[in-house]
Amino acid sequence: MRNKFFLSCVAAAALGLSGCGAPQGDAVVKAIDPTNMDQSIAPGEDFFQYANGGWMQKNPLKPEYSRYGSFEQLGELNEKQLRSLIEELSQTTQEPGSVGQKIGTLYALGLDSVKLNSMGISPVVNDLMAIAQMRSKSDLARMVAELHKMGVRPFFSMGVGADAKNSLMNIVSLSQSGLGMGDRDYYLKEDAVSAKMREAYKRYIAQLFTLVGSENPQASVEAVMKIETALAEISYTRIERRDSHRNYNKMPYADLKKVDSSFDWDTYFNTMGLNNLEEINVRQLDFFKKMEKAVGGISVNEMKGYLAFQLLNSAANYLSDDFVNARFEFFGKTLSGQQEMQPRWKRSLGTVNRALGEAVGEMYVAKYFPESSKEKMLSLVSDLQKALGERIDALPWMGDETKAKAQQKLSTFIVKVGYPDEWRDYSALEIKADSYWENVKRASIFSTNLNLADAGKPVDRTRWHMNPQTVNAYYSPTSNEICFPAGILQPPFFNPNADDAVNYGAIGVVIGHEMTHGFDDQGRNYDKDGNMTDWWTPEDSEQFNQRAEQLVAQYDKIIVIDTLHANGRFTLGENIADQGGLLIAYQAYQNSLKGKETPAPIDGFTADQRFYLGYAALWGQNVRPEEIRRRTQTDEHSLGKWRVNGAVRNLETFYGAFGIKEGDAMWMDPAERVTIW
Repeated sequence: MRNKFFLSCVAAAALGLSGCGAPQGDAVVKAIDPTNMDQSIAPGEDFFQYANGGWMQKNPLKPEYSRYGSFEQLGELNEKQLRSLIEELSQTTQEPGSVGQKIGTLYALGLDSVKLNSMGISPVVNDLMAIAQMRSKSDLARMVAELHKMGVRPFFSMGVGADAKNSLMNIVSLSQSGLGMGDRDYYLKEDAVSAKMREAYKRYIAQLFTLVGSENPQASVEAVMKIETALAEISYTRIERRDSHRNYNKMPYADLKKVDSSFDWDTYFNTMGLNNLEEINVRQLDFFKKMEKAVGGISVNEMKGYLAFQLLNSAANYLSDDFVNARFEFFGKTLSGQQEMQPRWKRSLGTVNRALGEAVGEMYVAKYFPESSKEKMLSLVSDLQKALGERIDALPWMGDETKAKAQQKLSTFIVKVGYPDEWRDYSALEIKADSYWENVKRASIFSTNLNLADAGKPVDRTRWHMNPQTVNAYYSPTSNEICFPAGILQPPFFNPNADDAVNYGAIGVVIGHEMTHGFDDQGRNYDKDGNMTDWWTPEDSEQFNQRAEQLVAQYDKIIVIDTLHANGRFTLGENIADQGGLLIAYQAYQNSLKGKETPAPIDGFTADQRFYLGYAALWGQNVRPEEIRRRTQTDEHSLGKWRVNGAVRNLETFYGAFGIKEGDAMWMDPAERVTIW
């Protein structure tokens, strides 16, 4: 499922939540550490640099990272915690077939470089032979289905999730896919950077085919680029994919075969185990309408080359070092600017997290997340809901009819904190000591089968779509839920030693961020039950759109590097949520004072200053130039600097907190400022 918008976390000192998510004996983390700041820069000149300049200097980019910030720093702590838990498993005998055996075996396979290198290409030989034996239209459809089961996504992708207009029921959906570089613009842009990227990609393709002994790697390169460029030309842009209404095209299954009659859909779905489909959602409808023309003239041999590359690209990280290094050279170094690969134990841990995520999460929360914390988390979320409700009531641009429906939606949020009430059953997943790739395939097939089993059934809204150990959070519009995993409930997101102003500026903002996603440019299309329907009056919808367009224009003006501008429309939802999170959390903090005097300054910083410094500290980061370009093209979040400077310059309380005046670089004319929620 992709119907989620990611970012945040949760907790509050006001609720006495001490020690949440942190191992015993950890050093005390200062609420505001002046050495993390750069006070040689005035806050009105560059607030991001003022708040984070010291941290950035103390935390230079490590060779294994293309971006290193608070998320990555906390992620490293969680990785170390998980590593110790998994290594403890190896110290005791695990019963065959147990979760412990599966975790330990898969982790050990990822560490065993001797075995990986000695096996060479043998783990993928049978898969390549199956592709080479294709002869007919039905063979192609069957092969695409087999690849989809194992997590490879040639041509398109298929999955099961909530029907956006009947959110209590699941439906099968088709989506565009099939691009090895991930984004259509890499294939279509004519600038020098994009052209250089394509040449590096071609070298990578050739290298993979050389490693498997291809007699003519260049022919395979030409086939892959021919097909992937054709797919890129008919693919929706990332902005077009944000249009909820355009990407909902529910139809009878029989009509799908009229949309693209060149593909053997019956064989495909039968191979996937979906034999009695009645309805389907074709998300990017124009993509599938144009598929026949785009790839209809492709030869069988070209198809084989394309599918073989899709397989090898997906398998490369689970094969010998030659394959791993080749993939890193392109995706790590060229695309993102990384200088070194992550150590093997981190890569193996990542595989275990993807394959057995909830099983690992169950171990994690047992040691690092106390049961008592859940209720305290829920109480804080309730306080933020109240603040958002107050803000909705006070909105000058929204009418009473729409406000009432917004309040209904807010009151029916499903709130998930820490970890699921019921853990996933992994008994059907077999992990054996044969090959790393075979186990990754089995894990992908296991996950695919779980997803496909939901087809045509009611949606299980108790299910989590993020592992408890994850440093992140999400909002899902079709279930109207916000989720805050245990893994993120640690400093700097929540600091039990911090004063309330800092915690509201940090964790409070990210809770408010997720809530605001329910009312951003996409979330606002869904009602309290998670159904895509228009619950706005035309007048209020127009008022929202006017303010959203102002925000788009603001971010479009930002230059992120050289002459490259930010994309205000692509990042609109996240920018609305950042601003909303700040406004909601500030109001919740004011509510928490209950009429008492604002606390006295601490270490020379007022409560309002500490609120904004707590927020800015979440986004301290160093980023390589290549990663700035990549994220600007592919990430719907603004870069860290602009999640700070771009958001706060619209807020009157920020100007007051730091005495920012006209003429300062952070100043924005009041007539140009915009607030939505």
